[in-house]
Amino acid sequence: MKTRDIERLYKEYILPTYTRAPLCLVKGKGARVWDLEGKEYLDFFPGWGVSGLGHCHPTVVNALKNQARKILHVSNNFLNVKQAFLAQEISKAAFPGRVFFSNSGAEANETAVKFARKYGSEQGRYEMITMRQSFHGRTLATLTATGQEKIQEGFAPLPEGFRYSDLNDLESVKKQVTHKTAAILLELIQGEGGIRVAAPEFVRELRRICDAKNLLLIFDEVQTAMGRTGKMFAFQHYGIEPDLLTLAKSLGGGVPIGACLVSRKIQKEILTPGTHGTTYGGNPLVCAAGLAVFKAIQREGLLQNAVKMGEFLGRRLEAMKARFSFIREVRGMALMRGVELLIPGAPVADKAREKGLLINCTQDHVLRIMPPINISKKILTAGLKILENTFEEIGNG
Repeated sequence: MKTRDIERLYKEYILPTYTRAPLCLVKGKGARVWDLEGKEYLDFFPGWGVSGLGHCHPTVVNALKNQARKILHVSNNFLNVKQAFLAQEISKAAFPGRVFFSNSGAEANETAVKFARKYGSEQGRYEMITMRQSFHGRTLATLTATGQEKIQEGFAPLPEGFRYSDLNDLESVKKQVTHKTAAILLELIQGEGGIRVAAPEFVRELRRICDAKNLLLIFDEVQTAMGRTGKMFAFQHYGIEPDLLTLAKSLGGGVPIGACLVSRKIQKEILTPGTHGTTYGGNPLVCAAGLAVFKAIQREGLLQNAVKMGEFLGRRLEAMKARFSFIREVRGMALMRGVELLIPGAPVADKAREKGLLINCTQDHVLRIMPPINISKKILTAGLKILENTFEEIGNG
């Protein structure tokens, strides 16, 4: 069977909700993947950021094997050892709190939206301020929270109660705060928005506003958590803590999991039995994977590696910017980088793929580069060489 055969099956049986490259991946190890025909690629955007430890990390694979031999699923009406330990691990690594487990980043953010509304319900507060160019998911609530009209198009009427401000523009946030505001939600680095980084003083001022007005401050770290920025969580660069933190993607090392951590500073019980739930969330299999991800990051010194390799990546990308006039800006932290181009980015990503490098294009002109946090300098150098060769062809074309 060839890739074209799989494409035919997709056209007949799969809804066309994604723009798919003609590439069928069947094997992965670390930062390398292989397609159905056996061609090898370097994956610098593994699983849309899901495979933060690369593909099939042995610690994660072994944890999944061991758990699969015991029990795959436990109803959330019963106790689950792995869920308890993973919630403890998240709380210890982030801040004292309690966790609701789900299956995706969208569901984690949906939890945060429901929590905020319930939190403010007695005072008639239900509105949430989010940022333009953000991305929070594809459910009706989270696509409305997402500050991009193209994501919302065709799904009206959208749920009410969402107001939009601009990242790093404090005045635009203040203008949206009303007596109905319950929370402010933002990504510290806008991933889909083009790797736009929240400024430290902007984030600290949001914390002050929320404290003064009894609002919840919610950080969406679906892409930035689990070492991506050189710390376990991106908020740890800013010297403050949110009230709620949402996680997914790299937390499962390749299997679907989401989590919403609620600070213990919120004393009142908000989401009580019957107010929220999910069938699969936090089952033993995915929680075993999450625990393995924490173990690998800690035992292998991967936060330090993300910092070191991130500095190397940043220097190399800045050198390319100095060389190629069509590179407008390089942004990001550690191993989460965006290269904004003055030309369309999709053809660049396509050409890189043909040469054996997988990267992503977002916002039409931004190349998104997020290699695994355990990547070696040798493989990172090889991937950047492919990117540089791609830029050379573009420049000479």
